[in-house]
Amino acid sequence: MSDARRLAEKLGLDVFKPGKQPHIRIRPGQENDPRLGRAIPLCPAGLYSRDDQGRVALTVDGCLECGTCRVVCGTEVLEWAYPEGGCGVQFRFG
Repeated sequence: MSDARRLAEKLGLDVFKPGKQPHIRIRPGQENDPRLGRAIPLCPAGLYSRDDQGRVALTVDGCLECGTCRVVCGTEVLEWAYPEGGCGVQFRFG
């Protein structure tokens, strides 16, 4: 079994409980900022992708709350906060 497959299986054990509001948002007017593209290969949960029109799309469900996207994109591009209490990722190690 490859290391990538083992990692994916272990991440699959984690539980994510979404909050009422997304805890990460692209700031209005920053949707086309080139810094968003940096998050695509670096987000360990794979939450950033390009849509059919080449824009960066963000899905927060499954976020590992590591803050990588905040570091690579910057706070000028993203609004980033930890999820509200009782929501977010629950790590389970197997």
